[in-house]
Amino acid sequence: MNRYAFAVAMIFSGAFVECAPVLAQDDGSPGLRVMSFNIRYGTASDGKDVWTNRQKLVVTVIKTFAPDLMGTQETLPFQAKYINEQLPEYTYIGWSRDEGKAGEQCGIFVRTERFTITESGQFWLSETPDEKFSKSWDSSLPRVVTWTRLKDKQSADREFLFANTHFDHRGTEARKQSAILLRRRLSEMAPKLPIIVTGDFNCDQGSQPYQELLGEKVLADSFRVLHPTREDNEGTFHGFSGTPGAERIDWILATEQFKATEATIDRTNADGRYPSDHFPISAVFEWQK
Repeated sequence: MNRYAFAVAMIFSGAFVECAPVLAQDDGSPGLRVMSFNIRYGTASDGKDVWTNRQKLVVTVIKTFAPDLMGTQETLPFQAKYINEQLPEYTYIGWSRDEGKAGEQCGIFVRTERFTITESGQFWLSETPDEKFSKSWDSSLPRVVTWTRLKDKQSADREFLFANTHFDHRGTEARKQSAILLRRRLSEMAPKLPIIVTGDFNCDQGSQPYQELLGEKVLADSFRVLHPTREDNEGTFHGFSGTPGAERIDWILATEQFKATEATIDRTNADGRYPSDHFPISAVFEWQK
């Protein structure tokens, strides 16, 4: 990861680990398809895996799953623009985490025909979360949470909060405190609303941040709900090798109003080339009565 800067808001109008569908008692509305995708920042010196060599595959993977909502991490403005130009059915929401014109974003892609966006914003994972570009604890970089409040047109305009984040890759204390802050801010912002959270949390399920976010059982880990037995091949970071690491650091979390019926780690590749150094993950939810 490199440090980038930005100050302007932007809004633009294989092989799998699979789960068997789980029956859910829902209201008959269509499933809510969610993806989390660390797309690897597009200016990295990645040799044959540079952005221009994998950008089409990124779009193909997204198209294939066809998410209604997607949270992306390490998203630079030109990457968001490219994806949105190829997939104009989405509205993009994203702001940079730090000053300048080319900074990384935790972006949100919203399927325009399905949702009404009622509010959006961003806060920083720091002791002063409303102070732009702030960082605290042992964080190596400013880190953010991008969020949006949505109404689901295909489910009687039911409202919920969707948030996307990327925890620090170096700071152990920063990750713990970020989890505490995220849990608190979500409860303050949406005390009565359903919530879905996507992100690259840079830590595994046995970590303190995981326990801070899920310990009170307000949020549930969609993958673990449907795959209760831990496997050796669950790692979501692979460094373009295609070989899973030991840790599942990318999660899709949801409150009890959403029943997970599918949860997948997508290992799609094209002749050994992967769309990113992370495997994208996805989940399908049904609204509960």
